[in-house]
Amino acid sequence: MTSVSNLHHRVTSRILVGSLLLLPLTALNAYAQQTTGVAGSPGATTTIDGRYLPNPPQPFKGEISPNAVQSKPYWPALVTPPKGAPNVLLIMTDDVGFSAPSTFGGVIPTPALDRIAQTGLRYTRFHTTALCSPTRAALLTGRNHHSVATGVVVDQATGYPGYNSVIPRDAVAIGEILRQNGYDTSWYGKDHNVPQWEGTQAGPFHNWPTGPIKGFDYYYGFAGDDASQWQPNNLFRNTTPIQPFLGNPGWNLITAMADEAIGRIKMLNEVQPGRPFMIYYAPGGTHSPHHPTPEWTKKISDMHLFDKGWNDLREQTFANQKKLGVIPQNAELTSWPDSIPKWDTLSPEAKRLYIRQADVYAAYLAYTDHEIGRVIQAIADTGKLDNTLVIYISGDNGASPEGTLHGLFNEFAVANAVHPTVELNTKFYDAWGSDQTYPHYAVGWAWAWDTPYKWTKQIASYFGGTRNGMAMAWPARIKDAGGIRHQFHHVIDVVPTILEAAGLPQPAMVNGIAQKPIEGVSMAYTWGDANAPGQRTTQYFEMFGKRAIYQDGWVAATPPLSPPWDLSLAEPPSDVMNAYRWELYNINEDWTQANDLAAKMPDKLRDMQQLFAMEATKYQVFPLDDTRLTRFISHKPSYSADRTLFTYTGELSNVPFPETGSAPSLLNRSYTITAEVDIPQGGAEGMLVTDGGRFAGYGFYLLKGRPVFTWNLVALERVKWQGKEALAPGKHTLEFDWKYDGPGLGKGGTGTLKVDGNVVESHPMPRSLPITLMWDETFNVGLDTGTPVDDQDYQVPFKFTGKINKLNVRLGPNKMSSAN
Repeated sequence: MTSVSNLHHRVTSRILVGSLLLLPLTALNAYAQQTTGVAGSPGATTTIDGRYLPNPPQPFKGEISPNAVQSKPYWPALVTPPKGAPNVLLIMTDDVGFSAPSTFGGVIPTPALDRIAQTGLRYTRFHTTALCSPTRAALLTGRNHHSVATGVVVDQATGYPGYNSVIPRDAVAIGEILRQNGYDTSWYGKDHNVPQWEGTQAGPFHNWPTGPIKGFDYYYGFAGDDASQWQPNNLFRNTTPIQPFLGNPGWNLITAMADEAIGRIKMLNEVQPGRPFMIYYAPGGTHSPHHPTPEWTKKISDMHLFDKGWNDLREQTFANQKKLGVIPQNAELTSWPDSIPKWDTLSPEAKRLYIRQADVYAAYLAYTDHEIGRVIQAIADTGKLDNTLVIYISGDNGASPEGTLHGLFNEFAVANAVHPTVELNTKFYDAWGSDQTYPHYAVGWAWAWDTPYKWTKQIASYFGGTRNGMAMAWPARIKDAGGIRHQFHHVIDVVPTILEAAGLPQPAMVNGIAQKPIEGVSMAYTWGDANAPGQRTTQYFEMFGKRAIYQDGWVAATPPLSPPWDLSLAEPPSDVMNAYRWELYNINEDWTQANDLAAKMPDKLRDMQQLFAMEATKYQVFPLDDTRLTRFISHKPSYSADRTLFTYTGELSNVPFPETGSAPSLLNRSYTITAEVDIPQGGAEGMLVTDGGRFAGYGFYLLKGRPVFTWNLVALERVKWQGKEALAPGKHTLEFDWKYDGPGLGKGGTGTLKVDGNVVESHPMPRSLPITLMWDETFNVGLDTGTPVDDQDYQVPFKFTGKINKLNVRLGPNKMSSAN
C-alpha cells in the first residue's frame, strides 16, 4: 500500500506551496491524528490527515484464519472531525442591501441577525461580488469567482475559463471538505450554481449540491435565479422535483425551508447527537419575487416605516448607522443620483404605490429573518448553539435595481423588455406580494437600502454593489459579544475561517484531483482583537466590465457607463478595457467613496490600474464583457444540441431550462405542436403541453372538451386560439402551427389551430415573448405542475383525462437575428 507520506512527496510542489507550506507550523501540528476507543473495536473513531481526501483505506490489523473462531476482527475507525470542532450554520440571504436590516442601521426589524451580532461580532467591511451566482461560488469554494468559472450568473455563461459556469474539480467546496472529515452536511434554499445544461432531473449531477464538488449529504431547495415562494415549480429534494405546495393553500417556501432544516437538526440530535453538522441556509428572501405572508405584510405596513419616502429613509438610516458605530462619525453620505427622481417630486399615486412596494419588501425581509431565527433557536434547543459557528451574511450583493424606475408587478415583464408604468403597476396594488404577483420594488428603494454607499447590485466597482453586512458568533470561542470589526474582508474569506475553526487543513488533493490553493484568508484573527491589522490587503472586483481594485486602504473604481436598471441589447463598446474612466478613493479617510482623488493623484491611480490588470490576469477575469441580455440569450452547451423534433408519450413533468435544449424553446421561431390523443366516452379535458405559467408562457389543453392554445404575454395579455366544439370520443390529431414574422426578437406571427387536419381558428398575434419564459416554471406534458397560464381556465395540476399516444414539437430555425 502506498503510504500517505509517499503520496505527499508525489504531489506537485505548486500545490504544496500553495495550500500547505503557507500554513503556520502551529496549524500543521494541530492536524495530528486524534483517536478514541480501542483501535479495531466497533467504537473506535479517528480524525484524518485532511490534506488528502478521501483518506487512504485504514489497514486491517486483525488476524484472519480459515475459521472465524481462530480469527481476530479489526474494524476501521469511524472518521470524525477534530475534538471541539464546531457545528457550522452558514446563512446567506439574497439581494439585501447593506442598510436594509436593523442590525446595520436600517428600519426593517431583523432580530435573528441582531441576535448573532449581539452574541458575537458585527463586520462592517465585508464584501461580495455584486451578483448572486458569483458570490455563492466564491463563498462555497474560498476562491475568487472567476477562478471558479463564475464571472457572471450561470444564465450568462460564456465559453471562457472564468465564465463557463462549471466549478472546476480542483476547487471543491466546503461541503465536500467537511463531509469527508466526518461532518453531516445539508443545504437549504437557492442553488444558482448548476450549469444550465445540467439543471434537469436527467442530470448529470456532478455539479449539483449533492455531487462531489459541492459535497452536501442532503439538499432541499430550488435551482436557478429565484422562485415563487408560493408555488416554486423548480423545487427539488436532492435531485428529485417536488411540489409540496399542491393542495396546501397558504404554503410558503420560506417557512417550509425552516421546517426542513429544523427537522434535520432534531433528527441528528436524536440519532447521532455527537456528530458535528454543517448547514448552508440560503433562502430566496429577499430576491424578487417578494412573497411574504399576509400577516407579515400587515405587521410591517402598520409600522409606517416608509411613509416619508426613500430620501428621508436614507437620512434616517445614515444617522442610525453612526449611532450604532457601523460607519465612522466622519463618513459622508454619498450624493443622490440624477437618474432617480427625488421623493418630493413624485405624484401622490406614485408615492402610494412605492410605499406599498417597500412595505411588502420589508415584510419579506422580516419574515425571512424570523424563519432564520427559528433555525437558530432549534440549535439552541438542542444545547448546541454554544459550540456552533454561525456566519450570517446579509445579502449576496447590494440591493437590487432590477425593479427599474417604477417597480414591477411581474419580474418577467422587464426580462422581456416591458417596463410597467405606475398606472399599470397600481392595478396590482392589493395583490402585491401575493401569488398573483411576481413583484419587485422601484429602484429608489434600492439606492436607499444601500445607504451610505452609491450604486447597487451588479455594480462591482462601488460598495453599494459589494458591501454587505455580516455577523459571526461562536459563543465557545468568540467572547467580545456585541463587538464591531472594521477589517476589510471578502466572501472568499469564509471557507478558510471555517477550516481554522474546525481545526482542518486546506486539502491538497480531493477525489484524486490536486486542488488549487484557497485564495481567501481566515478571519479568525479578528475574534479576539478589534484592532488587529487586516490580513486581506488586496482584492479585485469585476462584473459586466465594471471593475475595482482594493489595496491597503485605497480603491480604484470604474463608474458604470449606464445604470443597471437600463436593460439593453445595444452593441457594447469594442474596447471594454479602455471604455471606462477610473476614479480613486482613499477609503481609510473616505469610508463611502465620496471624494474622487483621480485628478489629484494620477500616479497612484496608474499603479492601481496596473495592479488590477495583474490580478485580473491571475484570476481569469479576461476577456472583459459588459453585455447582459446578450449573454443571457446566447447559445450554451446542450445535451440536445440542434434538436428540432421533440417526441413525448404520456406524462412528463418539471423539465426546466428549455433555452438549453432540455425542452423545446418556442421563442423567436416558427413551430408546430401535434398531439395524437384518445378521447374516452364522456369526453376529456386537461393539459396536453405547457411551459410557463401565471406570469408568462403557453399552454395547449382541452377545456370542457374543446381544444385551446393560450399564450400568456407577461400577464398583460392572453392570446387564445379555441375550438368551438368538444371533441367526440375516439382518436384525434390536434395541431397548433405558428408562423413567425422574424427575423428579430419578439416579433409577431400567425397561429393556426387544427383538429384532424381541419382549421378551427387562425389569427395573428402582433408580438411574442422575446427573451424568456418563467425560469421558475417548467415544461410539462399531460399535466401542469406550477401555476396556470390562465387562472380563469383551469387550476393545476389539470391532468389530461384522455390518453396522449404521441405529442411532437417540431421547431423551425431560430430567428433572433438575420444572422440566425
